[in-house]
Amino acid sequence: MSAPSPAPARLAVVGGRVHRAPGRVERTDLYTDGPVIVDAPAPADLTIDAGGASVVPLLVESVLAGTTPPDPDAFDLVPGNPATFAVLDGPVSADRITRMLVADPAGLRAVVVDGTVVVRDGAALRPRGTTASGAALAADDPRLGAWHDARRDMTQHLTPDGRYSETRGGVRDAYTGSFWLDGDRITYLDDTGFWAFGQYHAGVLHHAGFVLRLP
Repeated sequence: MSAPSPAPARLAVVGGRVHRAPGRVERTDLYTDGPVIVDAPAPADLTIDAGGASVVPLLVESVLAGTTPPDPDAFDLVPGNPATFAVLDGPVSADRITRMLVADPAGLRAVVVDGTVVVRDGAALRPRGTTASGAALAADDPRLGAWHDARRDMTQHLTPDGRYSETRGGVRDAYTGSFWLDGDRITYLDDTGFWAFGQYHAGVLHHAGFVLRLP
């Protein structure tokens, strides 16, 4: 895998169905400038073809249901909001966006976090265990460790080499795979062959209905 390259300053995502919010879909183009979505078209450094695809917010429902939620529209794909979204082949239901968004690599055209392309055409753009700048993850990074959801009896172990292992119901290595960290977002590639997504918020890791905390 090649070394990471600088994030494009401007992206154009063209020809797709843009889910501005889970229940609000528009056939339009999406433009970014740095880490945010912008309204007016601008010459793009990179164009992503979204024809026949859906552009969806990386929305983790349990973040909005928590005790210190962000604004309800914080993840909408509208100008001024963070340029954080995925481009997936075909239609995507609102329920899939809000409850558990997973993607087959063959159908995942892109993952963008704060304007940085993290995944393109089903493949990560940098080695696991590295930051967007190419530096190795620090062993004391507060996003790493053994995150636990007591209610659902799941522990997710995140290690500095960019690997994860989940213990579910006492079964070790129930799921294993690789992950990438970008700010408060985590992008997973499971060893069984699917991409999934999570978010850190107020000291809690949210992922696919799990609400995980460090001991």
